[in-house]
Amino acid sequence: MDRFNRNNRIVAITKMLLGNPNKVISLNNFLEPLNAAKSTISEDIVIIRDTMEKLQLGKIETISGAAGGIKYIPKISKEEMNRFALDLCENLMNKERIVPGNFIYINDIMFNPKIISKAGIILSSFFEGQQIDYVVTVETKGIPLAYEVSKNLGVELIIVRRDTKVTEGPTVTINYVSGSSGRIQNMSLSKKSLKKGSRCIFIDDFMKAGGTAKGIMDLLKEFESQLLGIGVLVDNVELDRKLVTEYFSIIEFFGIDKDGESILKPSKFFK
Repeated sequence: MDRFNRNNRIVAITKMLLGNPNKVISLNNFLEPLNAAKSTISEDIVIIRDTMEKLQLGKIETISGAAGGIKYIPKISKEEMNRFALDLCENLMNKERIVPGNFIYINDIMFNPKIISKAGIILSSFFEGQQIDYVVTVETKGIPLAYEVSKNLGVELIIVRRDTKVTEGPTVTINYVSGSSGRIQNMSLSKKSLKKGSRCIFIDDFMKAGGTAKGIMDLLKEFESQLLGIGVLVDNVELDRKLVTEYFSIIEFFGIDKDGESILKPSKFFK
């Protein structure tokens, strides 16, 4: 069997950790493929951990016990978070993004892998250390962001639909009131998708008055499950009254000024 030098081993271990965020990986998984002793692998991990911390690329935790091992937790520095939020605000302030009805066009943002990957790390960091079973979102624009958060937290993503699908079998459907328009809408979730007693977080692209988030909370109650928190990319703070009060956001939208430009700032959580 081939023997690998330290550089080879560090590359291989780092690749496995980055590909499995928030998943506990036993050191035994490295021994045979890398043809190395556990003590050697442990020394390699110390180097990787120190490098990650110095460059603020995330952290590696050691989990003790029979089922223990190591796990990688994606993180970025406060400075990088703030720089990302500022750059995103500048991008969204472009007048050409305003569409009829004074809405901001953000589809290109939501489907840009580089942007959404970093936004996912930021939002997942708000929920670090919590015992989360599922990330929940509503179709469709919020799916890429919610997927990144679920990947970083190492849990399953559940997508709530606006309409029922026969391919999903029996569903639970509820009516909820849109916080911004006051209209009655509905959302549904397959009975097979969520275990009773689950602990969930809700991730979405844009928070208006919080009607969708409140609907998610009510839907989870039908599964005897709990909503632990809410994370959104953009929070519309122009609306004073929200149907939910506890949530995290990356940037805040204050409306459109007299010159037709959007007013956006990094969230209060970066201050």
